[in-house]
Parts: sequence; structure tokens; C-alpha cells
Amino acid sequence: MQTEKLPRREREKLRQRQEMLAAAFDLFSQKGYHNVSMHEIAVKAEFAIGTLYRFFDNKEDLYKALVLEQCDKFEDAVARAIGDGDDEVEKLRNYVRTKGERFRGNLPFVRLFLAESRGASFNIKAGLDEELRKRYYAFLERLALIFDSGIKNKRFKNVTDPYHLAVALDSVVDAFLLLWLDAPERHPYPEDPDTILDIFLKGLVDP
Repeated sequence: MQTEKLPRREREKLRQRQEMLAAAFDLFSQKGYHNVSMHEIAVKAEFAIGTLYRFFDNKEDLYKALVLEQCDKFEDAVARAIGDGDDEVEKLRNYVRTKGERFRGNLPFVRLFLAESRGASFNIKAGLDEELRKRYYAFLERLALIFDSGIKNKRFKNVTDPYHLAVALDSVVDAFLLLWLDAPERHPYPEDPDTILDIFLKGLVDP
């Protein structure tokens, strides 16, 4: 349902929730998850602490909501990208390009998530890891369908399982992004998606 179609009260609740998440994100990014209290979030968002607790059970619940909201935006962008066009190679190009753009364009969240993933408490990781893993596997299945379609349409050679191709491509894209994150000048993320795709689409060994 689009936001403008919601009843006024629901739109107001959604606006309040977004303001709370934005305030929490700013504080988490500046100070780290463990150094921020619910009281600080409420003050920054300009809501009473009781109002904040009506939306989120605790800080862990708020953090999970923040991560999943960002994941929703990322997944929507990538889904639109791989849904465009009929050609399988172009769909893969759109995926490589869009994932790179979303990652590089959302660095504050990426850095926060990577930092907190290493030191997150069990209570945070327990539910969040399971949800993210489920989403990741579902995405790999969607990416595999592109390879499967390409094989059936004789666009790609039938050399291995489409799911394995999806895992390999996604892993290579992640590796390029993490290299860029660590040393952007030394390892720039390729602007041309074929720089990455050619690893898969062109044979390494001369015939």
C-alpha cells in the first residue's frame, strides 16, 4: 500500500517511526550502537521516551528495524534492476551496476552494519542473522533464475548449476566492493559492469 493511501493516523505513525529510525541511525553512526541509549534517541527525535517504547520494545528491536528497513530499500532497488529488460546479460549488468551504486551510495549504513555485525550481542544477532540469511538465500534464487533462463535460451553455456553461478557472481561483486571500501583509490569499483561479468562470460583458458 502506498503511503498516501493510508489513513491520516497511520501516515502520522509512519512519519514518527521514520523520524525515530533516522535519529537512531545518526546516533549509532556517530557513537556506535553500544554507546547510545534509548533516552538519547528519544531526545534527538524529539519524542517522549514512552512514545519511543510504543514503537520499539528496546534498542535491539530498534536496531533490527533499522537494518531491515535498509535491506528492504536495497532489495527493492536490485529487484527492479534485474527485472528490467529481456536479455539475461543486460539483467546481470543491471545487477552489478545497481548493487555497486547502492553500496557506495549508502556508506554510513554499510560501515555501521559491518562494525556492529562483528561486535553485536547474541540477542541482536539471533533474530537478525536468521532473517538476513533467509533474505539472502531468496535473492540468490532470483539471481539463479537469470542464469537458468540464459542457459535455456542458449545465451549461456550449460556448464554448472545456475545457483552456483549466482553464488559465485554475488561473492565476486562483494569482494570488489569490500576492496573498494578498504582502499578506494587503489581498488576502485569498476564503473563498467562487464569488467566483473567478463570473469564469468569469457573463458580464462585459450581454446
